[in-house]
Amino acid sequence: MLSLGFVTQFRISEAASLLGVSDDTLRRWIASGALSSSTDAAGRQAVDGAQLAALAAQRATAPSDPSVIGSSARNRLVGLVTAIVSDPVMSQVELQCGPHRMVSLMSTEAVRELGLEVGALAVAVVKATMVIVETPREP
Repeated sequence: MLSLGFVTQFRISEAASLLGVSDDTLRRWIASGALSSSTDAAGRQAVDGAQLAALAAQRATAPSDPSVIGSSARNRLVGLVTAIVSDPVMSQVELQCGPHRMVSLMSTEAVRELGLEVGALAVAVVKATMVIVETPREP
């Protein structure tokens, strides 16, 4: 990633990794005009960060939320239960929600009541009063 003032650029491999696609797929999108590129200071092909963010938001498709309740929580991630570690009182439940691994600690009673098991469809709901945003350190 190269940041020049307010312009952030990503090399092709970085941009592809951020979108979860191959370098070749990103190059095809550039060739088809779906994404534009420029040359960075080192002479390498680069993609504008704002344009990449817009494409990422446009391409983001989440599975339908199976919940039939209304909720004030906006951060809802549909996924599959991939692991459950339980003792008599507490359980750790892991979900894979697209490329994101979510971990929840809950009572073992709640795991039983929800019918959670590996392979089950579930929704991770995140309601937080504080979200920390970090950026990479410049070299």
